Amino acid sequence: MNLIDTLILQADQALRTLVPGATVAHSQNPADLAASADLSDDERRHAAGLMRINQCGEVCAQALYQGQALTAKLPQVRESMETAAQEEGDHLAWCESRLKELGSHGTLLNPLFYGLSYGMGALAGLAGDKWSLGFVAETEDQVCRHLQEHLQQLPAQDAKSRAILQQMLADEGRHAATARDAGAARLPQPVQQGMRLLARAMKATTYRV
Repeated sequence: MNLIDTLILQADQALRTLVPGATVAHSQNPADLAASADLSDDERRHAAGLMRINQCGEVCAQALYQGQALTAKLPQVRESMETAAQEEGDHLAWCESRLKELGSHGTLLNPLFYGLSYGMGALAGLAGDKWSLGFVAETEDQVCRHLQEHLQQLPAQDAKSRAILQQMLADEGRHAATARDAGAARLPQPVQQGMRLLARAMKATTYRV
């Protein structure tokens, strides 16, 4: 494919990511195997806020991997990014489905965070594959930490949301390990801190919006 073909595919992927319901999961939703539970209005709103954060995180992951795949230099690294993006697409579809069940929706800020994440991914790819992989590893480490926090914060009886987050946690941990095995470089401390600050801003805004 030439550059124009690639950009068209990237634009198509962006639309599929940002339009609710456009992403179709290739793996079974873990929530399908979990028992339903009656939640109070407050519990439902809280669970929806947490799942909205995770849904936005998956939008960011799609953008990050697409941006990195665009600029990655080694074919095997590019293929690894594309495979990870497909798994993150499953997560996105699961989160959207759960939000709908909770009577809620994704954040209105998704296009903003998609654009920021895509740019960061593309820059990481331009810096070199070892730094691009390091960016993946650090991102996934931070995602794992906030998933663990959300598992503790979910209403105890919300087994469906819990099943989704548990599977996401396992997958994200594997993505981080794969990136390190492929030669990921450890990011400088200021970059890690900047990523944490951006993640906090995303979580603070998308919980309610």
